[in-house]
Amino acid sequence: MIGPKDKTVLVVDDDASHRTMIRAHLEEEGYRVMEAESGSSALEQVSAGAPDLVLMDIRMPGGSGIEALKAMKKGFHLLPVIMMTAYGSVESAVEALKMGALDYLQKPLDMDELLIKVDRALFFRNLELENVRHQERLNQRFDFSNIVAESRAMREIFETMALVAPTDATVLLLGESGTGKELAANAIHQNSRRKDRPFIKINCAALPETLLESELFGHEKGAFTGAVSRKKGRFELADGGSLFLDEIGEMSPATQAKLLRVVQEHEFDPLGGIRPVSVDVRLLAATNKDLENEVKEGRFREDLYYRLNVVPIRIPPLRERPEDILPLLNHFLGVYARKNHRSIQGFDAQAVSLMQAYHWPGNIRELENTVERAVIMCRSEWIRADCLPPQLRIAPCRDDIIRRAGVTLKEAEQELLEKTLKLTGENRTHAARILGITRKTLQNKIKEYGLG
Repeated sequence: MIGPKDKTVLVVDDDASHRTMIRAHLEEEGYRVMEAESGSSALEQVSAGAPDLVLMDIRMPGGSGIEALKAMKKGFHLLPVIMMTAYGSVESAVEALKMGALDYLQKPLDMDELLIKVDRALFFRNLELENVRHQERLNQRFDFSNIVAESRAMREIFETMALVAPTDATVLLLGESGTGKELAANAIHQNSRRKDRPFIKINCAALPETLLESELFGHEKGAFTGAVSRKKGRFELADGGSLFLDEIGEMSPATQAKLLRVVQEHEFDPLGGIRPVSVDVRLLAATNKDLENEVKEGRFREDLYYRLNVVPIRIPPLRERPEDILPLLNHFLGVYARKNHRSIQGFDAQAVSLMQAYHWPGNIRELENTVERAVIMCRSEWIRADCLPPQLRIAPCRDDIIRRAGVTLKEAEQELLEKTLKLTGENRTHAARILGITRKTLQNKIKEYGLG
């Protein structure tokens, strides 16, 4: 606990002898003491350098302590204020407490009571300030509110992102299309020291090679037919901030070589330029390809791969984190119900079961499109199975069991149970509904096969 010598008490009273008496007792306990003879003077001192505690008389000439208290609580709501009253009226004390005073003392003061209340007020203020600082640190380090996820796999990814975000390390985001790699890149930038600087994005698969090079590095006037003026590239636009290169696995070998130079030397030559341009850019890259295999096949430069693969983060597909399906469904339902001005309460049990059982090859992007379609097609307050696209209604299980020669019915049943429990995140109620059996029957089967 922080000791009295670290704390300053502002004593506000128009009676100089009374202030002197309080000062003597507080200083004897090790507190630093400031004095003010009026509410206005107290406000000036609080604004100039906020004390840790204010001890203020209720009645003073030139404005009551209540008025000063109101002003203090507006600008310094965490500042504890203890009021002093010579009248002993319950009304004045209650009014002060309503206005935000922490406590009150009755004159003539009992000095032992004063010291106890001062010590207690400062103790709780210290706890409150520490809580605020702790929350700020959490918000600064771990603000991934733009990503909807509850699974353990995603929580572990959040921890990695929280560690890497404040650094300048290059991050390589790996995962299938639609898993949320761009959202992750955005969250890393927003939690970095560059968050107030540009965050520039480019999809390397969306542009032909010649145009991609110009988009990345810019060009000078006259560099090619149609280059009527100088154009800054994405690297130059991202100077001081972050550049997100999506689908980097689609980049041609020639462009890869130019990118490698920027990563190594932090400079590049615009098309048609004669002087290199230096930049300070944090690189975030993403791909749905297996870059290690691309390197082995000679389609991706090994040296560039190792430059990009400083901190790899693999975003798992939706089928590997079924716990995230329901939160995502509810999130997108809220988004598209508002967008389409629809009053929809939610999904019925059958619709939820079908969507939790589906394998989602298009991942979150496909789920989002499915919810948007369902909102549009829904004619009641609840989204039912008939509002879902056909592929969800005819695929009751995420992974079909392959009927191999020599597999017994019992073995197939056990495999089906295992897969269904996995895809529902061990939610036995949902698993039983998908399998078309009662929860009690499922529990008996789990016990029979030793799955629980």
